[in-house]
Amino acid sequence: MRMTQRSNDRRLTRWPLAALVSLSLVQAAAAGPPLREVIDTEVRAVWEREKVSPAAPASDAEFLRRVSVDIVGVIPTHEEAVAFLADQSPDKRRQLIDRLLDDPRYARHMAELWDVLLFTRNPPGSEVDKRDGFQGWLRQRFAENTPYDKLVRELLKAEGNSVEQGPPLYFVQYRQRPEDMTEVVTQTFLGVQLQCARCHNHPFESWTQQDFYGMAAFLARLQIVSAGKADNQSKYMVAEKSTGDILFTGAVKEDKPGKKGDPVAPKFLIGDPLVEPPLPDGFKEVAKFEENKPPPAPVFSRKDQLAEWVTRADNPYFAKATANRLWAMFLGRGLVHPVDNLSDSNKPSHPELLTALARELVEHQFDLKWLIRELCNSQVYQLSSIGPEADPLPRLFQQARVRPLSAEELMDSWRVATGFETSVKPDAKKNVGRFAPIDGGYMIRFFGQPNTGTGDFQGGLHEHLFLNNGPVSQLIVTSPGSLYDSLVKSTSPWPDRIDRLYLSLLNRPPNDEERQKFSEFFSADEKMNPERLRDAIWALMTCSEFRFNH
Repeated sequence: MRMTQRSNDRRLTRWPLAALVSLSLVQAAAAGPPLREVIDTEVRAVWEREKVSPAAPASDAEFLRRVSVDIVGVIPTHEEAVAFLADQSPDKRRQLIDRLLDDPRYARHMAELWDVLLFTRNPPGSEVDKRDGFQGWLRQRFAENTPYDKLVRELLKAEGNSVEQGPPLYFVQYRQRPEDMTEVVTQTFLGVQLQCARCHNHPFESWTQQDFYGMAAFLARLQIVSAGKADNQSKYMVAEKSTGDILFTGAVKEDKPGKKGDPVAPKFLIGDPLVEPPLPDGFKEVAKFEENKPPPAPVFSRKDQLAEWVTRADNPYFAKATANRLWAMFLGRGLVHPVDNLSDSNKPSHPELLTALARELVEHQFDLKWLIRELCNSQVYQLSSIGPEADPLPRLFQQARVRPLSAEELMDSWRVATGFETSVKPDAKKNVGRFAPIDGGYMIRFFGQPNTGTGDFQGGLHEHLFLNNGPVSQLIVTSPGSLYDSLVKSTSPWPDRIDRLYLSLLNRPPNDEERQKFSEFFSADEKMNPERLRDAIWALMTCSEFRFNH
């Protein structure tokens, strides 16, 4: 088998960005300062050029809450907040980042983000609505800190049982639709949007229909066969045939009536068509794979070749797309925005920085934990979300971007803040769902999108009605160990109890005005009024400061 990948002068002329990226990534990173310092230097240079002022560094309370939500998907506990704010160690932020990356909740949080990235909130097919096996595979890979290129290769090469093995389920959502798979794979893993070239040559980029169908040919032989039920969900066998081509149905079809189109050879976005080995003499493909039986392995796998090319260290898009996506997740916006549109017409805000991020990611074997550690230790990440500019430009990263919590982040944070997690008995929690005691459908509908850095927040009336009139108050449990119970039973003066209220819910102490107002509110009755306490907890649970990561 021979696979050619020549980038001739014509292609380099068409793809100046790709050529430059490829040249920069195949070279080893020269010895230099840590990446966190490179981040600060590059961003600061743009501030100076644009003549803008950055925000001050985030307070310890701001940083604690932000980095906890970003890395483990939930706010810190009252005890964690008290301990961190009291810690006088000069490197306590670095130590906190390391602890969070080693926390088991990191793997769950990252798995949830990538699950939504790969399937969206509304996958194209009810067959993949239940995907415990896939989510378990993601959690395991993130817990093991599997290099990201290896994770993606494993996903794109996946074959077999969609329930027992997990990764094959990814292809089930696009069953027998290689064009749809092509759009998603290139956009998700390469940051390249080819959808326009599906029907016509791209009007703004150099992508052609031949480029699109050349990529689609790698997935044209994929077969998805029903295999009954398992674990109360539909089961499928995912395999690849040894023969079959995708047909290019452009102008050819109109010029020659009755002709469906010409077969297109598999071809990477940059390079020559893939050269496949000949089939064995006398080879005959089965007409249709049998249900409930593992299909035979292909003589030669086009899909495996695609997986290898996508994740190559010198692929001009993969490392940059990955680095840009991680930057967007933690900084609220990609260096290229939208995050999944790397192109010559959509330049990065900090081109040298994006190249450095991609180069270092390759140099560190696509270690996502390493990159996250560098991002979070940078001064840029640790800026306050409140800055001196009245209308800051998001692309300059001169202050932390305010981002809404996802449905999972919001629910987990509510549970931690109110003491639901620690006060409800383990036996009772076994029978509650991911979002209990609130209906998960409502949470997903109103707060469903995770922090992927791909869009801006737009709150709606239904969301506000849900927060104000919905079942949020059901999380204010009164069992021993809950926030409510600890405040009711406390003999401390109200100012001290108000401090606990704020540290539990907003992870910061109240300011003097807040402490005064709440003291007056609680002291309005001669005896302790439990309803006032419930109202206070509910008010902080549903306020904007709780709802957003800032």
